[in-house]
Amino acid sequence: MKSLFKVTLLATTMAFALNAAQVMAADSTASADAPATAGATATAPATAPANATSDKFKSSEEQAAYALGASLGRYMDNSLKEQEKLGIKLDKDQLIAGVQDAFGNKSKLTDEEIEATLQSFEARVKGAAQAKMEQEAKDNAEKGDKFRADYAKQKGVKKTAGGVLYKVEKPGTGKAPTNSDTVVVNYKGTLADGTEFDNSYKRGEPLSFRLDGVIPGWTEGLKEIRKGGKIQLVIPPEQAYGKTGVPGIPANSTLIFDVELLDIKPAAKPAEGAKPAAEAPAGAAETNK
Repeated sequence: MKSLFKVTLLATTMAFALNAAQVMAADSTASADAPATAGATATAPATAPANATSDKFKSSEEQAAYALGASLGRYMDNSLKEQEKLGIKLDKDQLIAGVQDAFGNKSKLTDEEIEATLQSFEARVKGAAQAKMEQEAKDNAEKGDKFRADYAKQKGVKKTAGGVLYKVEKPGTGKAPTNSDTVVVNYKGTLADGTEFDNSYKRGEPLSFRLDGVIPGWTEGLKEIRKGGKIQLVIPPEQAYGKTGVPGIPANSTLIFDVELLDIKPAAKPAEGAKPAAEAPAGAAETNK
């Protein structure tokens, strides 16, 4: 990804303007494509058009210039805050001075010096970010190990062959699900520190998926209950998202799931002589976990 600091002020502003235009175009298309409600009549918009000029400015161009500057300033401010999280603090006054000098065509650095400085700084930011991720992954692994060790001592806790800890709250009835079955579940997922990252109850609808289409910890753990059963799964990172993690779930995270198995739908048997259905691309089913 191209570094923010390699993008000129003009390019950044133009990119923002282009993005804004694309968003407005997309909104316009969405409105045009939406089916009209039967019997509805067109009405004037309740709010002023987006390009209306505020009484704080003399013209729409003046307002647009200010809006672009404000947007750029917010973006740069957020970037500085993110860098501070990595232990890197840039002088905001010098940042503003550099922008002003660029507009005045009186830079204190040559183009070659700017390029060299930014390349060096980019390498520093990447190194700091990598170090932070590695430390967080290490911390998560240690916290997870301790959580699982303490959890394993609780009454009624058992362990699967793959290392998933579980506690059956309600066994359910009937047969256990198999890999090819589709299960219907309600669940809540949390990290070892109690942070909730997913909850089907709050969404108001259960989730359906083929049992072998999710993380291994689910595939193995859900076989310990039957339809109508409830279970708590404590899944080590090796049986979840491992050393990489996913958005909302950091690397090396131990995951805790409270699961209610609402239904089991056996896989349909293919008709005699019929060719087996083509399998979904690897990972496709896992995008909905």
